[in-house]
Amino acid sequence: MRIHISTPIDDASRIVTLFQRALPAAQVGLVEGSIVTGRDPAQADYVVTGYRNATLFYGERRMKAIFAFSVGVGHLLSLPNLPRDVPLIRLEDAGMADQMIRYVLAATLRFAQRLDVYARQQRGRAWHQLAPRAPQEIQVGVLGLGVIGSAIAQALAAQGFAVRGFSRTPKSVAAVQCVFGDARLDEFLNGLDVLVSILPLTAQNVGILNRGTLALLRDGAHVINIGRGAHLVEADLLALLAAGKLSGATLDVFHDEPLPADHPFWARPEIAITPHISGVTLPDQAVAQIADKIRRLERGLPVTGVVDRERGY
Repeated sequence: MRIHISTPIDDASRIVTLFQRALPAAQVGLVEGSIVTGRDPAQADYVVTGYRNATLFYGERRMKAIFAFSVGVGHLLSLPNLPRDVPLIRLEDAGMADQMIRYVLAATLRFAQRLDVYARQQRGRAWHQLAPRAPQEIQVGVLGLGVIGSAIAQALAAQGFAVRGFSRTPKSVAAVQCVFGDARLDEFLNGLDVLVSILPLTAQNVGILNRGTLALLRDGAHVINIGRGAHLVEADLLALLAAGKLSGATLDVFHDEPLPADHPFWARPEIAITPHISGVTLPDQAVAQIADKIRRLERGLPVTGVVDRERGY
């Protein structure tokens, strides 16, 4: 069995070593561009790719499966030479859920405790105490109820927040009011104090966070985007902040990354910016998950995480 790894990250050699340890009978090679370095340059049975390598699939044509070293697969689906008859399998969590839960809880609790308001008061040297709010008074919506979105929604509910979640297909999450179907998106958004977006990147979801949808939130609401930068219409967010409709946003993903130095977001104190760190892939857990799926495929067993190319995830 041959496995080829295509990743630009600094510890690529470590990832190769992790695969060799997890699957000692396999021949593992590292792809640099379209050239395989390692013990065997022959065609791979499985390819694991962590970035948009435009030349990768010119040299790989006989795979049993392609594994994304990430939850998102938009960068791969956009490749014109991606084989259409080979299963594409994405990561499912692999250590990212716990990170994203902490990120969302931190941002939501900061809003709930009005720490952003007090930070503004501090800059103006103003001393003004505001009435506390109980968590159950705060409506939090999670846009996207996949594996990680559902875990985030449950963690928010465990803190006492009134949580609702949205998905395009029916879902059931304990302690969460689940809303599904595009026809009910407005119902889901209406009156939310905090909106958390963790949608996958699909053509249907591009620009979903826009003036029309965000205007349905409660006055003074806060937006948290940890899904994809393309979900947000940036000019609309800025306009709603300037008008006072929204009180702030916590953004971890952007249209252009790194965020350009002259981007207007940097100058807005209402926007908390982080450099795409809410859910970082953990190599040990990711390799363990992929190796387990390869073993199942070799035994003719089904695996989860197979991408529906029509839906985009």
